[in-house]
Amino acid sequence: MKDSTRESLSYPGLYAKLLRVKKEIRPQAVPFGSDRQQYFLYYEPKQIKSGKIILWVHGGGWNAGSPKLFDFVGQCVAGNGYRFVSLGYRLSPKSKYPCQIEDVCNGYKAAVSFLKGKGIDVSKIIVSGPSAGAHLTSLLCYSKKIQEEFDVDLSPVGGFIGVGGPYRFSENDSLSVKLLLNQLFAKGYDRTQAEPCALMTKSDIPMLLIQSRHDGLISYSCAKRFYEKAKKLGIPCELYSVVDQKNTHSWYTAGMFLETRETNRGLDQFFRWVENIK
Repeated sequence: MKDSTRESLSYPGLYAKLLRVKKEIRPQAVPFGSDRQQYFLYYEPKQIKSGKIILWVHGGGWNAGSPKLFDFVGQCVAGNGYRFVSLGYRLSPKSKYPCQIEDVCNGYKAAVSFLKGKGIDVSKIIVSGPSAGAHLTSLLCYSKKIQEEFDVDLSPVGGFIGVGGPYRFSENDSLSVKLLLNQLFAKGYDRTQAEPCALMTKSDIPMLLIQSRHDGLISYSCAKRFYEKAKKLGIPCELYSVVDQKNTHSWYTAGMFLETRETNRGLDQFFRWVENIK
């Protein structure tokens, strides 16, 4: 069976799991702009097991999703003892790129300021995102051009985790990704100015890339080429190949947070990597 077909057939199982999620933590919603999509949710764990903070940017093809929709991710991460910030941004096709990266940069700065205002140590932030969120967060962490343009200080960031991200635009993109990119960019926009692989610069921020060889939307080679360029630039980098049976795009990029560390090795790798970052 083709991986793209397996992706479509995986949705009922995801929705069934989603309906059973227990909402044990009520997040605090914080706006950082005038648009209703410009906000983040802050999750304070009932029991804090680590001083590290995970700042997460949702996926959804740049045209769908919100922090509220992905509440289950916050419940999972905070349930594992980490402070968690889930960041939203304006969506395509109404809002064209670079609105999305502008919101991620401004939202990141607003989140850091918010956390400092609560007296929280922000020196150990792990930035992460799946799919479209991996695209945006990788630009935030590894593009000097983006950082300078939006005046972003990344000194608090101690690591980056990208899950199933489109780090490189190419003729090998699936039809679905091509359609999504056409919605994201205005006609005639130079897409290399939004391509993480093209904009990556030398950085000290260590990187974990999680990618499935059975992703029906984003090819494994996309993550591999991003990994290879990172290594050439001297960026500490690890490429983890998903081994779980539930390895379609939606299952391993977001659905893993509906599982536990004991039942999902990708999720265990996510937290294990965070634990080992100094």
